[in-house]
This record gives sequence, structure tokens and C-alpha cells, in this order.
Amino acid sequence: MQEIGSNIILNKQRLTIRIGQYSLSFSATKTDDTKNILYEPYTVKSGMSMAANLRIAFKEIDLLNNGWQRAEALIDSPVLMIPIDLFNESQKEVFFHNAITGHEKDNVLYNVLPSLNAVALYAINKDLKLVIDDHFNDVRYTHICVSVWNHLYRRSFTGVRMKLYAYFHDKKLDVFSFKQNRFRFTNSFDTNIASDAIYFILNIWKQLAFNNKRDELHLVGDIPDRETLEKELRSFIFNVYVVNPQAAFNNYPIAKIKNIPYDLIAHFMK
Repeated sequence: MQEIGSNIILNKQRLTIRIGQYSLSFSATKTDDTKNILYEPYTVKSGMSMAANLRIAFKEIDLLNNGWQRAEALIDSPVLMIPIDLFNESQKEVFFHNAITGHEKDNVLYNVLPSLNAVALYAINKDLKLVIDDHFNDVRYTHICVSVWNHLYRRSFTGVRMKLYAYFHDKKLDVFSFKQNRFRFTNSFDTNIASDAIYFILNIWKQLAFNNKRDELHLVGDIPDRETLEKELRSFIFNVYVVNPQAAFNNYPIAKIKNIPYDLIAHFMK
């Protein structure tokens, strides 16, 4: 387990459970100071559901046995983005299932993004949600990308050029752009292959009519075959930047934890 600071855990705080497509981790602040973070990744057992993995983790991970009453579950799941003025909570299942298939037996959740005038709809496996709800009195659910959207939206005000963001995580690629106080574009692709990522990014760049010499592409997260990907993209786009977590978060200790996802850093630094 990687940790920073003292061993005091305040149970009034909220345990964070990050549930990726193929990964699982647990983290919490030791005090109200976000510089002091406990972070423990869990090795997911293949051939078992994430709900079953989480049940086992509750028996094996010391961090989970500290009397936590409150938790926040960060969920990696396909997203449907809806303008906030068109959202109707009673219709969330209809909206989601008409747009995204394969999750008909899951629970549909949502997060309101007031800064972006949008609502993110996503799904969670019912058994997985039951395991989480059974262990805590107070659970807050959030999509994994919420912290990244909010963080990069604030960064997008730097300079006058249009920006496209590509966030790599959990063998996925999320590509998005902002215009004023809303999403201009957002989509997700299941890939951790550089050539596929290049194809998706360049097609979106062209679709949005970005300027190859003026506008900016920002690469974030666990970038596959980074050297090749950068080189290929730079042959088409002049301004390609790789976001360094330590620089982006002012060298806070959490940004120095090995292999910690960018979204989890942004979550604690919000």
C-alpha cells in the first residue's frame, strides 16, 4: 500500500472506491488535507465479476476495515450526455437505454454538471451497487470522468485557441471539447492501441473543423505507445501537448503516487 503522512484515518470522511472496467482501487484522505492520501490498488481476479471481486476485497484490504460509514464510488461506464434543460429524471432510463444498449438490467445513475450545462447518464451493475450499498450508510456515485471534465474545462480557458482533449484510461479513450459553458463534443472509444487512437482523434479533429496550425490537442492519462502516438499526431497537428499530472496539480504529493489515475488525482484536488 502506498501512503503519505500519518496513519490516522478519520471515519467521518468518505472512502473513495474507483471501479474501472478492469481495475479496482481504494483511497481516502487521512485528514481534511488532500496532501495526505492513502491509495491502494487491488488486483482484479479474472473470470470473476467486479461485484465478486469487491466482496473479496472487503475481506482482504485493511483500508476497508476502518469503520467507514460514507463512501464515494467512481464508476467507469458508457455515458449519455444530455443538455440540462432537456433532462427529466423520471425519463432517465428511457433516454439511456434508447441510446446505449447492453445495460438493460443495470441501474441508471446520473450526475449533474452545472458548469457545463449537462447531465451525464451512466449505468452500474445491480449486483455491484448492492455490494457497495450493503457496506456503507451513505454512498455517493460519480462517473469516473466527472472530475476530469471539470478540471480540463477550467484549463480550457487558458489562451484563445480551441482545444481538443483525449483522455486515456482503463483501456479506453475519451475525447471531448468545450465551447463557452458546455460540451462541444464528447465520445468514448474502447481501445488502448495507439493506431486506433490516432484514427479516432484525427477524425474528430476533422469533424470539428479544428485548425491544424492554430488549435491545440491535449493528451491526458495512461497514453499507449506514447512516443509513436505523439509523433504521428504531430505530423498532422502542430500544437500537441501531453498533460503532466505533477505540473497540472502543482507537484502535490498525490500526483507523485505511481500509476494513480489522472481522474483520481483530479477527484481529490477538486
